[in-house]
Amino acid sequence: MPQPVRRATANALTSALEELRGLLGERLSTAAAVCAHHGKDESYHPVVPPDAVAFLESTEEAARAVAICARHGVPVIPFGTGTSLEGGVAALQGGVCLDVSGMRAILRLSPEDLDVTVQAGVTRKQLNEHLRDSGLFFPIDPGADASIGGMASTRASGTNAVRYGTMRENVLGLTVVLADGRVIRTGGRARKSSAGYDLTRLFVGAEGTLGLITEVTLRLHGIPEAISSAVCPFPSIRAAVDTVIQTIQLGVPVARIELLDELTVAAVNRHAKLELAEVPTLFFEFHGTSAGVVEQAELVQAVAAEQGGTDFQWATRPEERSRLWQARHDAYYASLALRPGARGWPTDVCVPISRLADCIMETKADIAESGVLAPLVGHVGDGNFHLVYVIDPENPDELRRAAALNERLVRRALEMGGTCTGEHGVGYGKMPFLPIEHGEGWEVMAEIKRALDPHNLMNPGKVVRF
Repeated sequence: MPQPVRRATANALTSALEELRGLLGERLSTAAAVCAHHGKDESYHPVVPPDAVAFLESTEEAARAVAICARHGVPVIPFGTGTSLEGGVAALQGGVCLDVSGMRAILRLSPEDLDVTVQAGVTRKQLNEHLRDSGLFFPIDPGADASIGGMASTRASGTNAVRYGTMRENVLGLTVVLADGRVIRTGGRARKSSAGYDLTRLFVGAEGTLGLITEVTLRLHGIPEAISSAVCPFPSIRAAVDTVIQTIQLGVPVARIELLDELTVAAVNRHAKLELAEVPTLFFEFHGTSAGVVEQAELVQAVAAEQGGTDFQWATRPEERSRLWQARHDAYYASLALRPGARGWPTDVCVPISRLADCIMETKADIAESGVLAPLVGHVGDGNFHLVYVIDPENPDELRRAAALNERLVRRALEMGGTCTGEHGVGYGKMPFLPIEHGEGWEVMAEIKRALDPHNLMNPGKVVRF
C-alpha cells in the first residue's frame, strides 16, 4: 500500500474541523467506527480511515465544506456507498471524507426528453423505483446498489453495457465542486453539442481526484415491451466465448451476456440454491418487442448449438429473471463463501472481443498453475471479465502469488490492445499499470490534476502520481 506522502498539520486539521462543525453540527463525525467504515471499500485493501466524516446534504454545503478544507490544506475524499474495488475511498493522507449518501433528492424528471437530474447520493435502485411508473429505466447496473455520483466517478458499467453502454454514454451533465470550492456545471440536456471542451467526460471516471460530483443528469431508456432471459451450459470456456463473439459479430442486439466459469457456477449454486450444471455457462437477456425478443433468442440459440450449447433454460417470468440475475450479481459473495474467512481481491480487464477467448484461456492456465482460488465471471459481450482472488491477506505467500497472477493478467490484456480495468476503476490498486497503458498520456493526466487541484487535496494518492 502506498505510504502517505503529506498530511495536514495538526493545527490546520483542528481549525478545519472547528469550521466544519460550525457548518454541519452533528453531521461531522470523528468517531473511530464511523471513520473506519469510510476508509474501506469492498476489496481486500486495508482500512485507511479519514480524520473525520462530513455528511453533506446539498451542493451549497459541499462547496462550503471543500472551501474550508482548501483554506487549511486538508485533503477531501468523496464517499457514496463504499462499493468501490480498488481502494478509491482510502484516506491515504488523512483528511475529511465527504459523504454524499444523504443527498438523495431526484431534482427533475423529464419523461418526454428521456432524462433526469439527481443528487449524487441517489442509488441506482432508488432511481429505478422512482421511474417505475414512468415507463422509463436507468440501465447501468454494476451489481451493487451504488450511488449515481460514485458510478459517474468510476465510469461504472455492468451487465447491461453491451447494449446500453457505460456511464460515459449515459451521463449528460454534472454539477461539480472544484478543489477551491467553486461550483461548475458541465454538459447540458441537449443530445449533442460542439461547444468547447467536453468537461463532463473529464470528470466521469476521475474518481474524485479533480472535483466532487454533487448532481448528475442522466440519459434514460424506455422499459422494453418484452424481456426474456436464458441460461446455457457449454462443454468448454472457449465454446462459450466463441458463442459470444459470433453473437456480437452478427449484430444481435442482446442486452446482457454474462460468462461464469465452472467454479463460479458451483459457488452460485451453493449461495443462491440453484441447480445449474457446473460447467462454463452463459447468462443471456434479450430486450425488445415480443417478436424481436423471440427472433434474437432463436438466433443466439442456433449459434450456441453450433458450439455445443444445447440445453437452453428459459426464464420469462419477472420473478424467475430476478432470481437468476440476483444470483449473478451475488457471484462475488458466493465466491468468498467458497473459503470462509478469506477476503476477496477482485480485478478486471477488458480486451477487444476478437482476443477475448485467448485472454481468458491463457488466464485460466495461469490460475491453474498458481494454485490461487480465482473464480472467473465476465460481462463478455463487451470483452470485459473479472477474477476474484480468494485469499488470506495475512498470508504473504498468497498475496505474492495473487499479485504475480494479477500482473500477468493485466500485462496480457494490454499486449492484446486492452485495458487494465474495464469498470473497476484505478483507485490506488491499479495505479502501477497506468503508465504502461497510457505512456506519456499519464503525464498529461497529472498535468490536468495539477491545473485543477494544485495542492493535491482531492482524493490524493489515486489515479495519478502528483
